[in-house]
Amino acid sequence: MRIRRFSAFCLPAVAAVLLGLPRHARATLGGNLTTVKTDQSRMKASLQVSSGDQYAVHEMKAATGTTVREYATPDGKIFAVAWQGPWRPDMRQLLGEYFTDYQEAAKGKRTGHSGPLASATDRVVIESSGRPRAFRGRAWVPDLVPAGVDPAEIR
Repeated sequence: MRIRRFSAFCLPAVAAVLLGLPRHARATLGGNLTTVKTDQSRMKASLQVSSGDQYAVHEMKAATGTTVREYATPDGKIFAVAWQGPWRPDMRQLLGEYFTDYQEAAKGKRTGHSGPLASATDRVVIESSGRPRAFRGRAWVPDLVPAGVDPAEIR
């Protein structure tokens, strides 16, 4: 009886504390670059940055062989991500608020066969394909792509 009363009190209290904690922002699609180092650390990856006039590419190469590229505007907003390698990256981390779009597209694609996934809405474009040891994909937010940048550049 004592355990039941304790649980009835503690579970809501613990949930309230956890919900009140700030969530760590990640360098995810639609986010900003303030925590690229955190992503790099999580992936145990090397980081190389190349900058152009319209955007910068933050390329992370993990020890597993997977490469993730985050495309950012000059003010640090990530408008696109791309990945390739033997392992799929953490899609929840990579796509951020657009992960549910990815899940819905994958759910709608289920035909019993594996194959490429392509989903394009006004909100986000996601393309993903591969098989074990050879995955690749890209995603971008049309409203965030800088003027004059062709989505074909996202690789």
